Amino acid sequence: MPSPSLRSPLYSLRRSKRKGIKRGAAASNNSRVNSDGEEGAADGNLQNNASSANNENPVSGSVAPQPVVPSAVGLVTGGASATGHQPPYDLRRKSPHHDPAAAAVAPNYPSGCNPSGSLSSNSACAAGPSGYAACMLPARKRPRRTCFTTAENGNSVDEQRSAAHYLQYELPDEVLICIFSYLFERDLCRVSQVCKRFQSIANDTELWKTLYQRVFEYDTPLFHTGICKYEFIAIEESEYDNPWKESFKQLNHGVHVRLGFQEKVLKHPSRYNGRSIAYFDTIQSALEFLDDAENPLVFVHKGSYQREYLVVENNVNILGCSSGNVAENVTIERDTESTVTFMEGARSSYLGYVTLKFSPDISSSVPHHKHYCLEIGENCSPVIDHCIIRSSSVVGAAVCVTGSGAEPIIRRCDISDCENVGLYITDHAQGLYEDNEISRNALAGIWVKNHANPVMRRNHIHHGRDVGIFTFDNGLGYFESNNIHNNRIAGFEVKGANPTVVRCEIHHGQTGGIYVHESGQGQFIENRIHSNNFAGVWITSNSNPTIRRNEIYNGHQGGVYIFGEGRGLIEHNNIYGNALAGIQIRTNSDPIVRHNKIHHGQHGGIYVHEKGQGLIEENEVYANTLAGVWITTGSTPVLRRNRIHSGKQVGVYFYDNGHGRLEDNDIFNHLYSGVQIRTGSNPIIRRNKIWGGQNGGVLVYNGGLGLLEQNEIFDNAMAGVWIKTDSNPTLKRNKIYDGRDGGICIFNGGKGILEENDIFRNAQAGVLISTQSHPILRRNRIFDGLAAGIEITNNATATLEFNQIFNNRFGGLCLASGVTPICKGNKIFNNQDAVEKAVNGGQCLYKISSYTSFPMHDFYRCRTCNTTDRNAICVNCIKTCHAGHDVEFIRHDRFFCDCGAGTLTNQCQLQGESTQDTDTLYDSAAPVESHTVMVN
Repeated sequence: MPSPSLRSPLYSLRRSKRKGIKRGAAASNNSRVNSDGEEGAADGNLQNNASSANNENPVSGSVAPQPVVPSAVGLVTGGASATGHQPPYDLRRKSPHHDPAAAAVAPNYPSGCNPSGSLSSNSACAAGPSGYAACMLPARKRPRRTCFTTAENGNSVDEQRSAAHYLQYELPDEVLICIFSYLFERDLCRVSQVCKRFQSIANDTELWKTLYQRVFEYDTPLFHTGICKYEFIAIEESEYDNPWKESFKQLNHGVHVRLGFQEKVLKHPSRYNGRSIAYFDTIQSALEFLDDAENPLVFVHKGSYQREYLVVENNVNILGCSSGNVAENVTIERDTESTVTFMEGARSSYLGYVTLKFSPDISSSVPHHKHYCLEIGENCSPVIDHCIIRSSSVVGAAVCVTGSGAEPIIRRCDISDCENVGLYITDHAQGLYEDNEISRNALAGIWVKNHANPVMRRNHIHHGRDVGIFTFDNGLGYFESNNIHNNRIAGFEVKGANPTVVRCEIHHGQTGGIYVHESGQGQFIENRIHSNNFAGVWITSNSNPTIRRNEIYNGHQGGVYIFGEGRGLIEHNNIYGNALAGIQIRTNSDPIVRHNKIHHGQHGGIYVHEKGQGLIEENEVYANTLAGVWITTGSTPVLRRNRIHSGKQVGVYFYDNGHGRLEDNDIFNHLYSGVQIRTGSNPIIRRNKIWGGQNGGVLVYNGGLGLLEQNEIFDNAMAGVWIKTDSNPTLKRNKIYDGRDGGICIFNGGKGILEENDIFRNAQAGVLISTQSHPILRRNRIFDGLAAGIEITNNATATLEFNQIFNNRFGGLCLASGVTPICKGNKIFNNQDAVEKAVNGGQCLYKISSYTSFPMHDFYRCRTCNTTDRNAICVNCIKTCHAGHDVEFIRHDRFFCDCGAGTLTNQCQLQGESTQDTDTLYDSAAPVESHTVMVN
């Protein structure tokens, strides 16, 4: 029946036109408040606390059967009857002519719409005297009512027409809005069918906002955008002219659960005439009522719902309903059993915008390891959206997804501050998990176990008191674009599992970033792994993951750490800025490391120790603070086709029995040597290009060994190869050329076998042998040197067999005093002998050497000028510049003339300008040796 709040003014208008709207407005105002001071039936007391479950559905246009309600359920029904109802707004346009043909024409308008564009209901249309077809006709084609001279209420036809005309065309908009504000949605849709003006006013946004918020309480319209998709859309972003009305249309078929509201409705049923709304005090009773309904919808209003036993086995949609932060205001909590359980049959169910809590009594003896805040079983796929999930149980998990066919969608949920695991997926379960906040949980943020294979995207997993994500016991999963940080243990742990991790950011872990152990596998692709307290990636105990195209940087220790027989494919990664080695391989580990960039480390690039192995190929290792590659303590890696360059110390450093193979690499531009070998290390170094070292090409010292074969060693600032301090390498078929010092320097007891090498165009001696050294040189070609071919000095000796020494500037074989090498079958020819020519021409030897080279000739000192053993004077300067002085012959050795250099008191008479210099250096400058840095 019509709302009395509107009937009073209309009745007054029908009674007397002259009294106008004043009397009607007074009656309307008087009807708003009843005797006990509460709001009257006109507004239905729905401001902020309304709920609706319409059996007669004026907004959506559907007609639901009138429910038969047991008293325990608490259904409250009201509103107009579907039959015999006389509409209160008899305001259609009148015409003296009736067109019966028009009544037979019923245009096919969309469901729920009327010609003016407003929402309507089947029941509202059916209630009129002309029936559904007449209601749906345009205003100009509707059948006209028969006119009588006297109206049923006793008023004349003229009076009725005058009242209708005034109400339709003359009554101010503000007054109409005030009248319409008393209407429920059904009556508002009916009155919008009267005329275009009513339709425009009845579609007012503020009217529908007020009506909407009385029913649903939301601050922003909530839209049903798809199956199991509900989204709040701001007014300015909505595509609808009236978003509040559209949202009402989409949601009005739901039933409502509201604590204490059922009693209020039963106490004052007349206040809620105009609606059919089902109210329930418990969610469980609402679910029982909707058990057989199709696509049931339940709105759960603000409050705490305790001890509800919620087992969902159908496609019900459950939404929290409140102003403000909806999920925080609607709480479902249990202390025994699981709070909410989805079971088989819940294929398209939905739970959103609520808080779920599981709070067992810690003093209880009841075990809770199989009880959860949210449990999802086999063969169901609910959507869990915008929920807050909390569990205080110290065992189990807050959310458990288990069993084959368990495929939920969990998105935009907050699973935090739980005293156990946040999210547990096991036993072949799958599902999609997106945009969730998982933080501050006592155990792992996520567990994936026993062939479970979830898809996880854009989750924020952080500040856990254990690991961030733990996949174990054959767990799988696809993890994409997750932000994992500040967890107490690793950000991502793999134990005997095989996940795929793509484009995640794993950072600021209190231990490591990724930890793969106990035969773990996995694919880690295009992730950013940085700023972890320990290594960015740990691989151990026969694990074999793929680490590909990641950024691994700024670790407080190393980048990738492989130990304990770990394996793995490490490729196409950018590894830089780590405090320790970019990649560390130890204890029988054997990874494949290729196509990586390892650079700007505060330590070394690659560190292989304690019997580490590995295939290291086609990487670029550069600009590291210590060695580009360290190999030590019984390790035997293979390095092929790498570019190792621009380091602040050594390129490749073998020490303390480091072995392995170094093949086809480019090693260049290091501040120390390109390669250093020491203390029992015995690598094989083949077909490498070693150049641009500021401290030489290859340095072998302190008992170092090694085979250097078919390498190109060139353009180094000091010697191409240094062999010293009891080292004994083998050099075969190398090309050592264009050095800015000597080709090969052997001194301080160095040995070695040099066979079939080409040594040419070096600034100093092709081979310099000094200080008790004794190498063997066979079948080498030493030519085109800018100094001597071979020089032997300082009590050294050598075995020289079948070598060719030719076209060197100072001479072929130059021997200092007391040197007697073993020579056999050598060919020494076409050398320029510039030293002998200069002496014979009366020139100072400094003229042909300056202070950068050391020609071998007779070495004098002048007692008169008080020179020392560190000052050398050539024979021509003795004859000319120191004629008549007390001079002394020292020995035949390599030196430059200090008299010609202008470093003595008397100016040289054979030279023009003096050259500033220090004491004469008899050997090439000693190389800088790397120091071992202990690294755990």
